Amino acid sequence: MLKTIHTIQLEVMAGKADQFPAVVLPEFAFAGRSNVGKSSLINMLAGRRDVAKTSSLPGKTRTINFYCVDNMWRLVDLPGYGYARTSKQQRMLFSRLIRDYVFQRESLYCVFVLIDSRIEPQPSDLEFIHTLGEHQVPLAIVFTKTDKLSTSEINKINACYRELLLKEWKQLPEFFFTSATKKKGREELLSFIFRYLPAASRRD
Repeated sequence: MLKTIHTIQLEVMAGKADQFPAVVLPEFAFAGRSNVGKSSLINMLAGRRDVAKTSSLPGKTRTINFYCVDNMWRLVDLPGYGYARTSKQQRMLFSRLIRDYVFQRESLYCVFVLIDSRIEPQPSDLEFIHTLGEHQVPLAIVFTKTDKLSTSEINKINACYRELLLKEWKQLPEFFFTSATKKKGREELLSFIFRYLPAASRRD
């Protein structure tokens, strides 16, 4: 049976750690470089166009946004990282805010690291993945905008990242290949999330 989201509501927009909501539900966070297509992917998962605000201006999200999904779990939208035009002070703030969340949040079940499938591996992405692994934060890698690539190009980027990560990782995280415009990867991502939810609270 297809997995779906029935209700999703913005719960908290947190600019600092003491604004995070109480730890009561499993949380799944979405992170990535600015303009990677995170808002579009979140909207695609939710089946709505207006959950996360999309923008052509990178670095727009400056808070951690907590969404309550079906009263069962939280979808957490992290600020984008690695945007050069953001001030150094703002980048440090983003970094501190993200670190406060991903390294200390007891209810965090997985960080989905979004990567633009159209471009070569970026140092900021690899550093973020490395840091999560170093701190044993559960993660999965989500390639975005794959509708822009041929099958051979997708296979190439898949092989490239596997080769890079195997230099440091004994076991690779799960990879997902998505397209917000084609709704590709929606079922796979939601199925992954549902595997973590208590059986009694699952809804199809």
